[in-house]
Amino acid sequence: MKNWIWLALMLPGVTLAQDIGRPATIGAPRIPQTHSVEQADARLAQVKKDREAVEAEFAASEQVCYDKFFVNNCLDKAKEQRRLRLAELRQVEVEASYYKRRQAVEQRDRELEDRAQKDAAEAAYNAANPKPPKPAPDAKPLPKPAAVSLEQRQAEHDARERARAAKEAAEAPQRASKAAEFERKKAASEKRQAEIKAKLAEKEEKKRRAAEAQQKN
Repeated sequence: MKNWIWLALMLPGVTLAQDIGRPATIGAPRIPQTHSVEQADARLAQVKKDREAVEAEFAASEQVCYDKFFVNNCLDKAKEQRRLRLAELRQVEVEASYYKRRQAVEQRDRELEDRAQKDAAEAAYNAANPKPPKPAPDAKPLPKPAAVSLEQRQAEHDARERARAAKEAAEAPQRASKAAEFERKKAASEKRQAEIKAKLAEKEEKKRRAAEAQQKN
């Protein structure tokens, strides 16, 4: 039942503004398992689009709430709907990202194992069928054993990992900028809510004073 509710919330025709009067879904839906890297990439791309849609729907819901009498109650429900949806999207994102990392590690291990087996087979063949030394005036260095080849490949792998880490570090300012923009929008929203509360309080105070004045007269 929860899966159907979650799918319904993701439909294009369902918005936060329409869901404000509905109770929040209790618990989190079961996230389907990823079975391929292509599926993981597709889910991550969809999560990005859905997250942008959730933020857009929440902004629209804020405007709807400001036209209602119970503004704070309406805003609280809109925030809860956004929180639930973002949490669901985060679960999908985490599951797909974990699958991709696991597949990359398994693929790397398989490649290293295959190369080690090929190197061992080649070394065994060379040992059973040694080549005659070539006459040369100058002594040439002996060929490196298979273990050196494995170390070289491990060094190349480590270099790729360092390059990946450097790329992530270079992209960190962009992620920080997006986070700062989100916080700015959040602060602006909270400021608007505070202004609305102040206006409501001022309105209530005027009503109270008018009532007191009418009673005195």
